[in-house]
Amino acid sequence: MAYKINSSCIGCGACASSCPVEAIKEGTPYSIGDACVECGACAAGCPVGAIEAP
Repeated sequence: MAYKINSSCIGCGACASSCPVEAIKEGTPYSIGDACVECGACAAGCPVGAIEAP
């Protein structure tokens, strides 16, 4: 199960730029696709804590 981005997302793109497998898609809020390898880089890069661990 991949990480999830909740409604606190401000759309800054910090998570997408930190994802090593490019699993994050732009949107409102951003979304994490099936390519997620659960590394946690996106959660560490999110300035508002909008990313929830699986």
